[in-house]
Amino acid sequence: MGTGKRSLTTTAMALACAATILSAPGVAFAAPTPPPTPTPTPPQSSTPASTKDLEAVRKKLDTLYHDAAVATDAYNLAEERAEEQSTQIVGLARSIVEGQARLDHLKDRAGAAARAQYRSGGLPDEAKLMLSDDPAQFLDGAGRIREGAQATKGLLAEMKRTQEDLEQYARDAAAQWKKLESNREAKEKAKKKVKKQIAAAEKLESQLEKEEKKRLAKLEQQAAYKAQSAWLGSGVLDEISGKASAQGKKAVEYATKQIGKAYEWGAEGPNTFDCSGLTSQAWAAAGQGIPRTSQEQWKQLDRIAVEAMRPGDLIIYNSDASHVALYIGDGAIIHAPRPGRTVTIAGAGSMPILGVVRPEQ
Repeated sequence: MGTGKRSLTTTAMALACAATILSAPGVAFAAPTPPPTPTPTPPQSSTPASTKDLEAVRKKLDTLYHDAAVATDAYNLAEERAEEQSTQIVGLARSIVEGQARLDHLKDRAGAAARAQYRSGGLPDEAKLMLSDDPAQFLDGAGRIREGAQATKGLLAEMKRTQEDLEQYARDAAAQWKKLESNREAKEKAKKKVKKQIAAAEKLESQLEKEEKKRLAKLEQQAAYKAQSAWLGSGVLDEISGKASAQGKKAVEYATKQIGKAYEWGAEGPNTFDCSGLTSQAWAAAGQGIPRTSQEQWKQLDRIAVEAMRPGDLIIYNSDASHVALYIGDGAIIHAPRPGRTVTIAGAGSMPILGVVRPEQ
């Protein structure tokens, strides 16, 4: 999609990019997290806020929404792990039930063997041979007894192994339950932090007058435009010429259909998304399962050079991998920016790029 014949999807994106890529509103986390600073308070009088004051507000909002994104990733990861552990506990519980039933069956068999041996009497084999009217029949019976003794020995060994398995299942289940509780606590802690950061950002924005909000949106556009212009000015787009694979096209098609849907932290469709919810579902639609969070996508997926990326690849943003977007070609991305914004097209270089990963195996 970077050069040559373009698909219909890419052509449509290119037209949209002409108007929106370099100045996309709703760009999330346009700068790395700045050091802690006092929260700027927009003036409550009729005096318009200065550009300097609004720029301070913009940076503070970036910080608040960035921290909310980090907490959202922590929430999503804890939720994913809790679900995995719940599944493992269910599996272990099933194994314990099945193992206990097998142990009961083995005990019944061992008891039956012990009773049969008791009924055979306690005389030594030599005495039984001397008293037998049919030595051949006795010897045949003695052989079966020896076979039975060996079988009983094997039965007892199997009982021991089954008992050991049950004890291990119980230990594993206890360990998984402990991890489950830990992740539930982590999930609730992250949830509180997300809500706190978003509430602080919304409160800060609510203090702005209508005209100040417009000016703030313009400052956001200017910051995105500046970053995208610098990225394009580096000549990087001249090196990007990869064409989308069949799976990549499907992922782009899915993401394109989500444009306009609202951002919601922790959401993965079908009506709302957070950033990694969008990318993970786009690739699920393409038939490839990938990690749920942007940080795990960065950790686990294959990394490639920016110059080698192609439509469908994921661009990871910020030094802590707190944001992710789907590259669609021609220097553009589709992403779910932040609370209060919708899934949109933006410039790939409008946020600080950490790296690129490719979901395809």
